[in-house]
Amino acid sequence: MSGGRRKEEPPQPQLANGALKVSVWSKVLRSDAAWEDKDEFLDVIYWFRQIIAVVLGVIWGVLPLRGFLGIAGFCLINAGVLYLYFSNYLQIDEEEYGGTWELTKEGFMTSFALFMVIWIIFYTAIHYD
Repeated sequence: MSGGRRKEEPPQPQLANGALKVSVWSKVLRSDAAWEDKDEFLDVIYWFRQIIAVVLGVIWGVLPLRGFLGIAGFCLINAGVLYLYFSNYLQIDEEEYGGTWELTKEGFMTSFALFMVIWIIFYTAIHYD
């Protein structure tokens, strides 16, 4: 018996139906990506919406935006960016995922709550006397 350790082999690429499994992140950035898994695409929409909520919450908090203007701006930008992403950039068939409305509202309320918390924290920290 030898006292040496066995070298671990590098992990092999994951195979899906005989083809290499493509990373979700590489699919997000490619306009010609095929989304076989419906839940995977909806997860991407959900998390993309959360990122937008954090970014806009910080911007709205640093800028002295208040009230309806801030909320309406968030809603329009959030829904608009996501709509342009899945309809123009990815050019997916919305009916395959339940229609445009289902994709537009996917994760919207959680992103709205996250946006409000971030906006309030930053606004209070910077502008509250």
